Amino acid sequence: MQRNLSKVTANRRQYKIKKDFLFLLLRCSVTYLKLLQIEDNTKCFATYFYTIYLAISSEMLKFAAIFEIIMADSAKTEQQFKDVLTECRTLFQKKLHDYGASWRILRPSSLTDQLYIKAKRIRSLEIKKESLVGEGIRPEFIALINYGIVGIIQLEKGYVDEVDITSDEALQLYDKYALEALQLMTRKNHDYDEAWRSMRVSSYTDFILTKIQRVKEIEAIQGDTLVSEGIDANYMDIINYAVFGVIKMSEE
Repeated sequence: MQRNLSKVTANRRQYKIKKDFLFLLLRCSVTYLKLLQIEDNTKCFATYFYTIYLAISSEMLKFAAIFEIIMADSAKTEQQFKDVLTECRTLFQKKLHDYGASWRILRPSSLTDQLYIKAKRIRSLEIKKESLVGEGIRPEFIALINYGIVGIIQLEKGYVDEVDITSDEALQLYDKYALEALQLMTRKNHDYDEAWRSMRVSSYTDFILTKIQRVKEIEAIQGDTLVSEGIDANYMDIINYAVFGVIKMSEE
C-alpha cells in the first residue's frame, strides 16, 4: 500500500488538485447562471450558497485525501533520509576510529576530485552493468554522502598540515551538517512535492556529476561567482542526490 502511494507523482497530484477546483468553480458558475433565471431572489441566493457549500465540502474531502497521501509520502521520505544518514554516520565513525580525522589535510579541490572519482565510477557501472572489483553502486553513493559532508567541514574550517581535531569533534561537525542536509531536503521536498521519486537513479548520478563540474568551475575562478550558489550549496545538493540514490536502490 505504501509503495503504491509513493508512486503517485507530484505532477499528477498537482494536476488533480487544480482540476478538481476548476471543476468546482465551473459547477458553481453554471449553477449561478441557472439560478439567475429564478424570480425569487431570496430563494435564488439561498440555493446558490447552499450549492456552493455542498460543492466545496465534496471537493475538500477529495483534497484531504490527496493531502493525506502527500503527507504520508513526506513522512516516509524523512524517515528514509534519516535511516541513510544514520548508516553513513556509522561508517564515518568507524573510519574515524581507524584513521582519525586524517581528511583534515585535504584541500577542498582534492575532495572535489574524490567526489568526481566516486560519481564517475557510478556512471561507469550504470553503463557497463558489471563490476570487476566486486563493489557495487550503493557504497559509492554512501561515500559521496560522507565526502560531501567532509567537504563542507573543510570549507568552514579550512585545511591544515596536521590533524587538529579529535574524533569526537569531527563527529560533532558531521552531525551538524548532516542535520543541515536533512533540513534542506525537507524544505525542497515541500516545494517539489516528492518529485525525486519519479526520477531514475541514473539521473541522480548525472546531476551529481553536473554539480561537481560546477564546483570545479567555481574553484577555477576562486569562488568569484556573479549569480551562482557557492561550493557549499553544491556539496549539499550532492549529498541529497546521493541519499535519494541510496533510498531508490533500497526500494528496487
